[in-house]
Amino acid sequence: MSDQRRAVVLLSGGMDSCVCAALARERHGAGNVALAHVSYGQRTEKRERRAFEEIADFYGVRERLAVRMEHFRVIGGSALTDRKIAVPEQALGAAGESAIPVTYVPFRNTHLLAVAVSWAEVIGAGAVYIGAVAEDSSGYPDCRPEYYRAFQELVRVGTKPETEIEVVTPVISLKKKAIIGEGIRLGAPLHLTWSCYQGEETACGDCDSCLLRLRAFAEAGSTDPIPYRVGKKE
Repeated sequence: MSDQRRAVVLLSGGMDSCVCAALARERHGAGNVALAHVSYGQRTEKRERRAFEEIADFYGVRERLAVRMEHFRVIGGSALTDRKIAVPEQALGAAGESAIPVTYVPFRNTHLLAVAVSWAEVIGAGAVYIGAVAEDSSGYPDCRPEYYRAFQELVRVGTKPETEIEVVTPVISLKKKAIIGEGIRLGAPLHLTWSCYQGEETACGDCDSCLLRLRAFAEAGSTDPIPYRVGKKE
């Protein structure tokens, strides 16, 4: 269904956000999509920023916003931002489905969404896209549908009376396999994406994010196009 509103897509450079960008382009039109990226002191921030720029170049998007949030590194509390906390390897599901993994960055998506909503209000966008995934993710509390329902209400009461911004989570209910399928259908540049929590030259193949990604490509009957450490793609 065509939507003539402008849309801001939070593009981390990962697979889910890349497919979100592709879906936003399909819905709103190529000329109505702006891309936002936040570096927050994560281990692979340089590689993720590169992925963001390459995906934006692939789609020919000129309207880009890239910001830094250094306070996450100062706050710590996550293996992604605090190098004293090791990134778990080969641990997918090991701590139980209800446990919050040490790769959770406390309340991160609220900060990211706040940036995107602020920019959307300034440029007159009517939608903000984020690639949160609930069922087949690592168990982060700010990836749940109820979180986004609550944030939508915050947008309503915290912006100008005439502002109408919809928070869109188009892949939140999808399995990773289905997200890959959508990416392939839309011709999304999955080869430019980066998901690894700790490697910037080659993906480690051992962290939760790599394991989820590799499993999803295998289930989709496709080959992951990014480089992994020797023997990790099999």
